[in-house]
Amino acid sequence: MGQSSRPSTERLPVDRVLVGDSVDVMNSLPEGSVDLVFADPPYNLQLGGDLLRPDHSRVDAVNDDWDKFDSFGAYDRFTRDWLAAARRCLKDDGAIWVIGSYHNIFRVGAALQDQGFWILNDVVWAKSNPMPNFRGSRLTNAHETLIWAAKSRDQKRYTFNYDALKAGNDDVQMRSDWWTLPICSGGERLKDGSGRKAHPTQKPEALLHRILIATTNPGDVVLDPFFGTGTTGAVARLLGRRFIGIDRDGDYAALALHRINLIQPADGDALKVVGSRRAEPRIPFGVIVEHGLLRPGDSLYCAQNRHSARVRADGSLAQGDMSGSIHRMGAYVQNLPACNGWTFWHYKSEQGLAPIDLLRRRFRTEMGL
Repeated sequence: MGQSSRPSTERLPVDRVLVGDSVDVMNSLPEGSVDLVFADPPYNLQLGGDLLRPDHSRVDAVNDDWDKFDSFGAYDRFTRDWLAAARRCLKDDGAIWVIGSYHNIFRVGAALQDQGFWILNDVVWAKSNPMPNFRGSRLTNAHETLIWAAKSRDQKRYTFNYDALKAGNDDVQMRSDWWTLPICSGGERLKDGSGRKAHPTQKPEALLHRILIATTNPGDVVLDPFFGTGTTGAVARLLGRRFIGIDRDGDYAALALHRINLIQPADGDALKVVGSRRAEPRIPFGVIVEHGLLRPGDSLYCAQNRHSARVRADGSLAQGDMSGSIHRMGAYVQNLPACNGWTFWHYKSEQGLAPIDLLRRRFRTEMGL
């Protein structure tokens, strides 16, 4: 895959909410111009009549016109149209998140695959405080599903800050079931002039925080084609990302802008995330020898000082009649099928044995990598 084009954000309406049809607005944006799409489309809930609690009070549920479609076919056409427009806007190394319920997410998932997206994960957002099933006729619907997909199957790169997620999860790999995120409530829930919730499906900022930390970097442009009251924009502003919001409702757009303008962005140093070694430039061991950080004839040792090998001029290691790369020789002396030589082999420093990976880090720093 060739180098993706990266239009300047000066050409984009960043940090704005654009009022209009999402497909029309997305098709007016430069092709290949955004890093991530987060979409919270209409769920097509197919609700018939009011939903009542056991005390016969009315549940403030989703009954807006924007969530009503004449048929599944109409909803599928709507889905295909906005996905095609979103894919057109994405850079070649971009990705998309779509959230939905059982009413729509399976249809959206099929449409994603038909459009050429490549699904990376589905994530279950298990709500810690779901709305009960008031009629007692079904299980309590306590989760929503998110789909995370790359722009294409052949895509070589996409942003995933694996180590940052792991660090924030007490050094445990982040799973695809997210349990600690309640639905939006309390002071975070936007209200209208009468004190009622301004939007029926406002998403919690914690959910977008995790998504943006995981799959964007500071300065990236995040497009939300169903912006609503602007959760994506609020979190993007906090985390130093740029956003483009689209919504057909001018009242929602005004609420979103007011909300976002109250956000105080975090400073630059606070926005740094734990770097991923996979994203760092590859440095062969031979480079360490070429630049004199180790010399031919130097000895390397395992951390317990039970195994040793000598550095050769070509960047290989030798022990007796055997020679090979740092990884091959690390595996050989341990009688293992594989080994990470950067962490296994140590050199003698003033403080004692130190992993040769420290020399690789030093070289990257000195070279500005």
